[in-house]
Amino acid sequence: MGKVEVFENKNPVLGINSLGRIGKLTLWHHVGRKYFKEIVVNLGRDVGNGLPAIAQIIEKDATYGSIHRFLYGIKSKRIIEIVDEKKGKLMIDGIPVTILREARNPAEIAWRDHGVDIVVECTGKFQDPTIATDDKGGSIKGHLASGAKVAINSSAFKLKNKSMSIPDDAITLIYGINHTAFDYKKHKIVSAASCTTTGLAHMVKPLLNNEATSRILTASMSTVHAVTNSQSVLDKTPKAGEKDMRKNRSILNNIILTSTNAAAALIQVIPEVKDIGFMADSIRIPTNTESLIVLNLTFQTRTGSDGKKEPLTTKMLNEIYRNAAGNDPEHLVIFTMEQNVSTDLIGTDAAIVIEGQFNHTRTAFIDVDLAGIPNVPENLLKTLPKGTMRVPVVHAKIFGWYDNEYGSYTNRMGDLTTYIHKSMA
Repeated sequence: MGKVEVFENKNPVLGINSLGRIGKLTLWHHVGRKYFKEIVVNLGRDVGNGLPAIAQIIEKDATYGSIHRFLYGIKSKRIIEIVDEKKGKLMIDGIPVTILREARNPAEIAWRDHGVDIVVECTGKFQDPTIATDDKGGSIKGHLASGAKVAINSSAFKLKNKSMSIPDDAITLIYGINHTAFDYKKHKIVSAASCTTTGLAHMVKPLLNNEATSRILTASMSTVHAVTNSQSVLDKTPKAGEKDMRKNRSILNNIILTSTNAAAALIQVIPEVKDIGFMADSIRIPTNTESLIVLNLTFQTRTGSDGKKEPLTTKMLNEIYRNAAGNDPEHLVIFTMEQNVSTDLIGTDAAIVIEGQFNHTRTAFIDVDLAGIPNVPENLLKTLPKGTMRVPVVHAKIFGWYDNEYGSYTNRMGDLTTYIHKSMA
């Protein structure tokens, strides 16, 4: 039997690959959290006039304002100091931050030289855990080869070869849903899923945990989603082979229909939904953050004909979420009866905010033609008029807000990153 690797995290160091939207906000999160005593950010290239430009990119944000005001309030002072331009050294609110500008390929980044324990991969380019370390285009496995113990992907896994499956050393985890499944002896590559899957999972889990709503017949969701950097500011000509031309249309003045893999990714973290016919789509709108999940579900329900059992009502549905929020010490689910608009919730530290006042249910009977259902006994069909059965069904519509950048996704990935590091000890 081989020797089991022992990891000691006396002075935890975090690596972040990229300063895009999620990379930058991941840096903000961990500077504020102060669990990691040092942070190393890889850019892989020079930026503007050097470290002063990088410091300005880190400090200012068009959505959340400046980092010092975001963390400490309107009267706070600037918290970024340039220490050494040549070595890429910054001090941000007492946390040493090193900026690397040499390598783009994960296998060539100097994580080992800087004692990095975990890398959060935020480029969006290395999403396939089956790609070999020495692949010319780079691979998420390259982070392990260059010194990291675990690599966390800030998006869902995407396999280029659809005939392959997720390898045993890779796993999809959402904090508060299945994060405790992490096993350091086994898992070296982790997907933190997506912002939409994170919010959706926290909407679905309370329903599955309640007897009245645990048997879901059908489900569909639409996310009314803020724009992302995968879209175009103005119309442009698509690259060769692009199938979805709508993402090349201007984000400034369009509602754009597109796809999402949130339903497929949900199965990886909540396997119980595999047998539900779950559909999902995304509607991109011209806002910078804060998105809305509209979840449609049908349940076989009780009729209340015995005078004791009543069908699932809006009040009962809201009570399920109210209880989920009230029994959650980390406040990953928030329930509100306020009349919110999207900007009210930007930055809210929760996986999902349930908009209780807009949730609603409707109960109806549907006639099921049992003759069209396989393996129904012939003698049963003869006992029913016209071979049909009237079944009471409740349709529920549930609304959930989530800050797809910082408040929901980056914070939950930060929780996951910290949990994983503690589990490595």
